[in-house]
Amino acid sequence: MNKKHVAITIGIMCFLLTLGIVVQLNTIKEATKTVGNTKNELKDEVLKWKEKYDLTYAELTREKEDLENKRTQATKNDTNSEQLEEELKTANKLLGQTDVTGKGIIITVADSNKEIVTNLESFNTMGLLVHSTDIIQIINELKNAGAEAISVNDQRIVLTTSITCDGNVILVNGQKIGSPFVIKAIGYPATLLGVNRPGGFLEIMKDEGINVNVRQSENIKILKYDGVLSSKYIKNAD
Repeated sequence: MNKKHVAITIGIMCFLLTLGIVVQLNTIKEATKTVGNTKNELKDEVLKWKEKYDLTYAELTREKEDLENKRTQATKNDTNSEQLEEELKTANKLLGQTDVTGKGIIITVADSNKEIVTNLESFNTMGLLVHSTDIIQIINELKNAGAEAISVNDQRIVLTTSITCDGNVILVNGQKIGSPFVIKAIGYPATLLGVNRPGGFLEIMKDEGINVNVRQSENIKILKYDGVLSSKYIKNAD
């Protein structure tokens, strides 16, 4: 190979080497640029999340402060709250919404156990049975005597209680009950016992043959009303 060919070959090799170096440098430059863009995008994303975190933290701080203010205000109003709670409890007791206990009297009335005579015309069989009107009369007398809570066979007597006859049973609050009828009344015993006075309604029932028993008790439990108290016509006055 002559010197001219050697020179050409070397020249071509140098050209190719230079071209390779240039391509490599461009590749590195592009890669660096891509990495830089990726870093910028990650940085922007981190800043966005930090901004969201700061906003959420600020909102949480405000909620905590608001809750603390409400707690402080509630503490200041403890006296009023306790008073309102006591008034609500008293109202629920009087309305029959809670079980109650106390001293009072227990009246038990039951159908007569006398045998019906053969000649029905000479004997008043209806007088041997306890009727809804009898129960209503006893309850009214107990209320007049100051009874604060009354039940009949564990059915609490409330403002909306209905007492009616249904054949040979009595309906109280829509529930069927039968003889014997146990009427519990909580109140001042000495006053309540006045319903058993001579010449009173219980005395008349006894004379007709109805079984009547009245006793005083220091610990009577009356269950709450199981139904729902509701009103259709009454409204708060302006």
